[in-house]
Amino acid sequence: MTAYGKKLAIFLAASVALFAVLSALMFQGLIDAYLQRILMTICINVILALSTNLIINFTGQLTLGHSAFMAIGAYAAAAIFKVGVPFFLSIVLGSIVAAIFGFLIGLPTLRLKGDYLAITTMGFCQIIVVLIQNISQLGGAQGMTGIPGKTNFAWVFFSMIFTILILSHVVKSRQGRAMISVREDEIAAEAMGINTTRYKVMAFTLGAFFAGLAGGLYAFLMMFIEPTSFNYFKSIDLVIYVVLGGSGNFAGCIASTTILTILPEALRPLNDYRMVIYPLLLIVIMILRVKNIRIPWLSDFFSRFRKGGDKNAAA
Repeated sequence: MTAYGKKLAIFLAASVALFAVLSALMFQGLIDAYLQRILMTICINVILALSTNLIINFTGQLTLGHSAFMAIGAYAAAAIFKVGVPFFLSIVLGSIVAAIFGFLIGLPTLRLKGDYLAITTMGFCQIIVVLIQNISQLGGAQGMTGIPGKTNFAWVFFSMIFTILILSHVVKSRQGRAMISVREDEIAAEAMGINTTRYKVMAFTLGAFFAGLAGGLYAFLMMFIEPTSFNYFKSIDLVIYVVLGGSGNFAGCIASTTILTILPEALRPLNDYRMVIYPLLLIVIMILRVKNIRIPWLSDFFSRFRKGGDKNAAA
């Protein structure tokens, strides 16, 4: 077995072991329904953060409308399920619909750069929200009800593992290196014959697919979805997860997403004061992030996993 194969086997074994431990704690009642919901929300947010990370940190494109693809995936999966399609297929088809929108939107908009791209994607997000609010078949502004609670911990956990594996393979592939070259210097990449628009659209489409996956899981977890849950404030949350996680750092992105998902719930007993404390803690976390304070064991594990893949690719 190659070094990369060993690292992959260790990662999968650790993932299965973690799932088994958490499932046992849930079965024993040591993790109640409230904590289960938080754990599932963390897994969904990690999928969203990693898909945003692919676009922002690996392709260098600032998107402020990523939650629109989550909305498309959520509504598409719920609507497809209601016409009699099985749950798993509904999630997959909802993700594909989101990816199609990602391709169609990415093709013209990703010719823009910097602030122009950020403003355009934010506008796209608001357009999607307004459109959904005016489609009565999707519940309109009141939201879509009657969605069964099909999402469980196994679905979100292994969807998160699937996302980590696929995106880590993408960024280590030839296409991933082309995306990174676009981030580093788009003009130099074009001079070397790299079709920068193609790889930006590819990253945008793949990111939209996984955002749609997260949206579908979210819809069947919450059993109710409404348009304003997916506005640009949600996209800004995703950007915060990615920025605090570090540049292209999977481990940091997962850690920051976990912390920032738990933090509002941990501050809930403080009532209105949490609206002041939470942003202050964000500022402190950002200062620590600037000083390169990180979680060593988690970063080292992903670093070894990544190096194994690089050696295997070179071979």
